[in-house]
Amino acid sequence: MSSHSYLEALAKRYLNEALINEKAGNYIDAAKLYRKAAEVLKLIVAHRPDDPLSPTYRELAESYEKKARELEENSKVKVPSSSVEDEDSKLIEDLIVKEKPDVCFEDIIGLEEAKQAIMDSIVYPTKRPDLFPLGWPRGILLYGPPGCGKTLLGAAVAHEVDGVFIYVSAANIMSKWLGEAEKKVSAMFRYARSISNERKRPVIVFIDECDDILGVYEQEIGGEARVRNQFLKEMDGLLDKGRRHFVYVIAATNKPWKLDIGFLRRFQRRIYVPPPNKEARKALFEHYTKGLKLSEDVDFGTLAEKTEGYSASDIRDVVMEAHLITVRELFQRGEIYGQPRPITMGDFLEVIKRRKPSISPQLLRLYEEWHSRFGT
Repeated sequence: MSSHSYLEALAKRYLNEALINEKAGNYIDAAKLYRKAAEVLKLIVAHRPDDPLSPTYRELAESYEKKARELEENSKVKVPSSSVEDEDSKLIEDLIVKEKPDVCFEDIIGLEEAKQAIMDSIVYPTKRPDLFPLGWPRGILLYGPPGCGKTLLGAAVAHEVDGVFIYVSAANIMSKWLGEAEKKVSAMFRYARSISNERKRPVIVFIDECDDILGVYEQEIGGEARVRNQFLKEMDGLLDKGRRHFVYVIAATNKPWKLDIGFLRRFQRRIYVPPPNKEARKALFEHYTKGLKLSEDVDFGTLAEKTEGYSASDIRDVVMEAHLITVRELFQRGEIYGQPRPITMGDFLEVIKRRKPSISPQLLRLYEEWHSRFGT
């Protein structure tokens, strides 16, 4: 692969990740990824200023930077001082997603078992707590291969129950200062309980790539263990059956086997989020091609058969690359202001032939083995 092709692929990857994070309501991370995509496009322009696509790349870079600024501005959250102490407000304001996540269960294709498990564990108890005299799960672990919808599921929960969404990752919770991360975890749960008890609103604490925070590794510098212990303490408080508050911890991981064994009991529901089955893959192709011009020979059923083992993210990338073939042809013909031809079945098959699934059979076996031992 040439350096130019590599940079194009890198920019596209950053853009895809930005779109996923934006849709899930992770606006700060999305802004960072938009800026990375813009930087790569600027680098392409600098290397090839005379390329016919350079003006287009320059405009795209500017639009991505503008989008990043908008997301950063929208993510500035003011935490009410009446809910927590001033010191706590400063610690947690970058964790709270200001705007309601713009994704609901209907937007997530497939994963019916996972969605139903979340409805049973969170949505129903929140709407009718009187029907659950024995309580309900407050810790849910979503595990499975990357790109299969775990983050979207977490965001959809906050949408379904009209709750406050707190997004946690190693990047925004860990600190180089001794004791700072533990204080942040404590302040976060204190704020969540305050919102739940005083305003009667459910709070979703979503921990993305939770193995980075709750996992055990050979080389640790000490802070990791203290943060894990703080999470254990806070989650134990949530499991108290005498308290009927609506604070939920949803964690997502691609490496469930890395988690500290102590957390498995705290996550009362452990839900496997597998790659899409054939029916879901067909629906994904139909979904991602909406708004695109397709040739009459495109057969979604055949495409679903040929993409066994592909994640939802992989299928989106296949559609994007097939569409890019038609756009590239347009520019190469010099018809910059024309319209690309319809995408053909051959375009899809060409992409599938060279683009293999990002999930290996060996990795899938690891997930299935862990699911058979610890899944609920």
